Amino acid sequence: MSLRAEVTTGIAGLAGPARALIGLAAVGLGVTLVLAPLSTHQIAVVTGIGLALAGVAALLLPTADRFTRFSARILGGIGIALGVLIAVWPSAGAPWLAFVVGAALIGQGLFQGIQSIRNGGDQRVTNIIGALASVIIGVVTFSWPVLTLTFFRLGVGAWFVFFGLQLVMLALTHRTDSVLRAPRPRSRLRRWSRTIGASLALVLAVGLALGTGAILGGVPLPEPGTFYAAPAEVPSEPGQLLRSEPLTEGVPHGAQAWKILYTTTHSDGSPAISSGTLLAPRDRGADALPLLSVAHGTTGVAAKCAPSLSATPFADGAGAALEQMVTRHGFAAVTSDYVGLGTSGTHPYLIGDAEARNVLDAARAVQQFSELSTPTDTVVWGHSQGGQGSLWTGQIAESYAPELTVVGIAAFAPAADLYGLAEVNKNDAPGKTVSAYIAATWNTLYPELELQSQLTPGSAGPVTKIQNLCFNGKDVLAAILRGTQVPNQIFPDSLLAGKFGHLLKEQTPVGPFPAPVLVAQGLSDPLVKPAQQRAWVAGRCAAGEEIDYRTFPGLDHLSLVAADSPLTPQLVEWTLDRWAGTPATPNCAALPK
Repeated sequence: MSLRAEVTTGIAGLAGPARALIGLAAVGLGVTLVLAPLSTHQIAVVTGIGLALAGVAALLLPTADRFTRFSARILGGIGIALGVLIAVWPSAGAPWLAFVVGAALIGQGLFQGIQSIRNGGDQRVTNIIGALASVIIGVVTFSWPVLTLTFFRLGVGAWFVFFGLQLVMLALTHRTDSVLRAPRPRSRLRRWSRTIGASLALVLAVGLALGTGAILGGVPLPEPGTFYAAPAEVPSEPGQLLRSEPLTEGVPHGAQAWKILYTTTHSDGSPAISSGTLLAPRDRGADALPLLSVAHGTTGVAAKCAPSLSATPFADGAGAALEQMVTRHGFAAVTSDYVGLGTSGTHPYLIGDAEARNVLDAARAVQQFSELSTPTDTVVWGHSQGGQGSLWTGQIAESYAPELTVVGIAAFAPAADLYGLAEVNKNDAPGKTVSAYIAATWNTLYPELELQSQLTPGSAGPVTKIQNLCFNGKDVLAAILRGTQVPNQIFPDSLLAGKFGHLLKEQTPVGPFPAPVLVAQGLSDPLVKPAQQRAWVAGRCAAGEEIDYRTFPGLDHLSLVAADSPLTPQLVEWTLDRWAGTPATPNCAALPK
């Protein structure tokens, strides 16, 4: 026997055990895909390993036909290459797996439809119906990549198990033949069953497509009208009231409201225009009304997301407490929309200094409103994004608007540690939605970062879609669902470790604060983590700030500020105390070490 023949015989002898080992590995991977709680990255890794093993198995399959052997080698090489690429680069592999599933469904549907039209037969209509269903479902999968991966893992997992068992049986029996059976004639019942099944699949596919469009498309919201446009003559001084008009929608009983337009500045000092709302008791005398300045929470980053355009303009944050302060205790409340919401320009989302300027200038503009009188003292409130904004408002008030006196600062679940939030929430749906808002706005505000070109694979498209959805009203569902379908975290870790991460850290309010500070935190908050909030509070206490830190077991990010929250009466009492000059009750000394 020649040396070449001996080598070939030796390799052939090893092929059987190798196929058995690969088969057992494939079964294990399949069981893992079906049963284990895997993340999208882990699905990609396991699938990549399985594809690589399938490629190796294709190279080892015994076949005497030259064409089949050549095809097996080509497919085996492709399987190994794709599998290795997906396994070692799961962040790119996860979006591509979802894309491949959708493309495969569309391709299969088109091929089936063309074949049915060309070949005819008694099942032509049935096949065409099934082909249409396949194409439509394939298109729908592009809107639900993570959900597609969930179903994909089940199908691929089952295939890995079946494929692995086949390899093991092949190794044990050494069978290389295939049995060709003559097709059995289809019965009439079987043909009708296929037609009914294909029709039901088409109905389901159309329903999925329509439902997807309705859910992910959001709800049409009013676009800003002429009220929000800049007048021909704009004063250069910030805090100047430009115009106002009555607001009637969503106004609490016993209150009167207006929309306002006023001048402000960007964080770099350049002039800007912002809109906002003003709420006051309907029954009021000539005396000055105590002033409450509200920094609102996340409503989105598109112009149509301004609270003053919403059907419920005063529901944000502690809306029930706000209504009580106005209708029962005679306060006036001014809320800035922030630049870019309602008015033109890019919304400075979670840019603390910019939000604070907008809030302070709204309080300045109210001083010029002829229908009521307010003092230059104010208490500042804010929830979530607005919590960060209220803390920043207190931090810069003395330097930016020295004529105003902040007598109290209340922040509910504030986004105080923005870098920490980006770090711990990067894989959560709400965190991805917030990250998409940051990516969309900071890409314009900080062009040197080139954020759009540095997002993780599969993130750029969802960012574009999410930035046009508001985070208030019925749009919230669409924004969150879009967030759930981003396969990766929006920002790569390398970006968080660089200049972008440094800018996130710069948004942390550190004081000094000119007035007592109340920080409220729900201990079941999945977005602003209690441990992070406590660490921020501990840091400010160590720096000498007077913080009244109140925690609420069982309350999350939204229930903390709900009408029935225990925070509601506490916030009302705390605000009245600040206005009355009652000494504050900081509790830094009571924080556990």
